Amino acid sequence: MSLFKRQKSRKEKIADIEDNPQTQTDTSADSEADDMLGKLIDMPITEHLIELRAHLIKICVAILIIFLALVGFSRDLYNFLSDPLVAQLPANSTMIATDITSNFMAPIRLTVFVAAFLAMPYILYQIWSFVAPGLYKKEKKIAIPIVTSSIFLFYAGVAFSYFIVLKGVLKFFILFAPQNVLPMTDIDSYLSFALKLFMVFGLTFEIPVVTLLLILVGIVSIQGLEDKRRYIVVGCFAVAAVVTPPDGVSMLMLAVPMWLLFELGLLLAKILIKDKDVALSSDDE
Repeated sequence: MSLFKRQKSRKEKIADIEDNPQTQTDTSADSEADDMLGKLIDMPITEHLIELRAHLIKICVAILIIFLALVGFSRDLYNFLSDPLVAQLPANSTMIATDITSNFMAPIRLTVFVAAFLAMPYILYQIWSFVAPGLYKKEKKIAIPIVTSSIFLFYAGVAFSYFIVLKGVLKFFILFAPQNVLPMTDIDSYLSFALKLFMVFGLTFEIPVVTLLLILVGIVSIQGLEDKRRYIVVGCFAVAAVVTPPDGVSMLMLAVPMWLLFELGLLLAKILIKDKDVALSSDDE
């Protein structure tokens, strides 16, 4: 019968550790955190995997709920996505479907992406719930604003790619089409192109967070990044040339924001480190 007894989850064990009076000593917060981390490490790996599975199930359920709420509007979502392309097509041109299933599958694929996109705050919250018990208090204070800013920057990157980049790129491609070629884009090809563009710009807008983390962790220094600024700028253009479509418009629209976002991360790191130094000096006094 012991096999069927309910086992305490990892969260319950963490709560027991925190509420245990034996651990509430007069030692510093870091030593208490070390003790808690040590007990977490002693837990079997299967318990961590079970807890991870619970969070993954919650993520999948959240995406499924949003998907079911949006699936009735899948065609409207695709119409919204295709509006920038349709506006650029000649009067006698239209989008086509080269596969019999494309008319159904393309809007469904887009709806799944939109559901995951809208569920991103909840997804990151579930990831945070799993990771947070293993972090120190100081790390938690830093991680919360970083996670929040990551969500905002990802949404900003996708919005920037749809409202600004996508229109310019499509206009460039259609403008340079030969006169004897009538543009008729397949709906599956356009969906893959647009989603790739969204992901590239969404991840690119995370550069300030990545730059800030690298400096705070100590992998790189502010002075080191400033000394290598010229190489970083060249690298931004090189990366943009590889990940964007083969045109100068999209390359510039990605490379320039990458450079500016890097400068933003560098500026934030300078402000945070300056404030930290001021706080340490005031504590010493």
